[in-house]
Amino acid sequence: MTHSNLINGDWVAGKSTAANINPSNLADVIGAYAQGDASDVDAAVAAAKAAFPAWSTSGIQARHDALDKIGNEILARKEELGELLAREEGKTRPEAIGEVARAGQIFKFFAGECLRGAGEVLPSVRPGVGVEITREPIGVVGLITPWNFPIAIPAWKIAPALAYGNCVVLKPADLVPGSAWALAEIIHRSGIPAGVFNLVMGRGRVIGEALVNHPDVAAISFTGSVGVGRGIAQKAVEAGKKVQLEMGGKNPQVVLDDADLAQAVELSAQSAFYSTGQRCTASSRLIVTDGIYPAFIQAMQERLARIKVGAALAAGTDIGPVVSEAQLEQDLSYVAIAQAEGGALLSGGERVACHTGSGDEGYFMRPALIADTSPAMRINREEVFGPVASVIRVRDYEEALAVANDTPFGLSAGIATTSLKYASHFKRHSQAGMVMVNLPTAGVDYHVPFGGRKGSSYGSREQGRYAQEFYTTVKTAYSMA
Repeated sequence: MTHSNLINGDWVAGKSTAANINPSNLADVIGAYAQGDASDVDAAVAAAKAAFPAWSTSGIQARHDALDKIGNEILARKEELGELLAREEGKTRPEAIGEVARAGQIFKFFAGECLRGAGEVLPSVRPGVGVEITREPIGVVGLITPWNFPIAIPAWKIAPALAYGNCVVLKPADLVPGSAWALAEIIHRSGIPAGVFNLVMGRGRVIGEALVNHPDVAAISFTGSVGVGRGIAQKAVEAGKKVQLEMGGKNPQVVLDDADLAQAVELSAQSAFYSTGQRCTASSRLIVTDGIYPAFIQAMQERLARIKVGAALAAGTDIGPVVSEAQLEQDLSYVAIAQAEGGALLSGGERVACHTGSGDEGYFMRPALIADTSPAMRINREEVFGPVASVIRVRDYEEALAVANDTPFGLSAGIATTSLKYASHFKRHSQAGMVMVNLPTAGVDYHVPFGGRKGSSYGSREQGRYAQEFYTTVKTAYSMA
């Protein structure tokens, strides 16, 4: 089946198509998806611009009903859509279904936000003058989303954009267009007017650049690599566009001597390796104090030996494939770099065969645990974005905190401890946007803000009520009483 772009309420064929391939089974072609060009972006932006005046001033009940309808359909179809997601991205079936459910919950949350809009009425310092402070939508918003969460991240950008009265052009990751197309098809049937939501698929260097450079796009929300994000920020600032970036992470998981060992090992394994480590919140640096280090290393090796790597849809699979050949090569190269710099490979780190029954292998890798690393090594400075974790041995909590903060990133950070003193201190002094105590770093809720510091994030937070900071602008109106 060929899947077209959605522009101004119509399905529009691309100039060419690209095959969507299952990374668990390279013989499984999910479908052919349109590859648009700059002219498609022009048409989509023009449609969104034309739709904006009516949509931005439409009744809040109509917006609520449309978003609630979208959320309900996503939830009703979560197993079907979860299987699609697992096929194209490689998450296990349970994880994929969970991601789809989260997308549905996000739309329902923002359906409620349509009805919860608030402002302020204040007295002026001048007698007889009143002041109203309100929020208004910003216009046409370009959304550029990554491959690792192919339905949840589009949802958490699209839903608030629409809820607050904006019009949208979505450019999903070229590797995983299927989930975004399925979401677009649901949105198309929700009753939202033509042009309010548009989908343009294709290469980032074509579609993404056209969106960022378009004079009628008022704002860009991007999730992806640091290099691309910085380029977008520079162009957006030069053009006076509002910009929001979620980029890389090199997240620390601290394990103190007083930690519950079994709990610390499990949350470290979950944080570092599940979802094949392909999460911006994954803990790729395990920072362990001297007293617990030998027991932790042994227990982690035993835990990794029990992880089953396999096809995403196979029963019992713990970790599915890496998303692509290029990503697999990058993951393996970082294992080699770490070893060349003196790291000790304790477990995994090699490509493995996982027979899917088709005779055509996917991109499978055994999770890698690398010990004897130092903070200055590349494996501890650069984002790998795969099932690769390094271990750094430290003397005590003070050194652990210093090493945890010694990174150009600041998205998520975790600590395993039974000490209220250290937990409280870490929450305050960790240089990360999100902190987890005795929990995996890679688990966040949809109704609270998401984002980081330093090189991980730029601009206002995503998700929850904090999303209004990006998708609205503040107006102050004065009037005589």
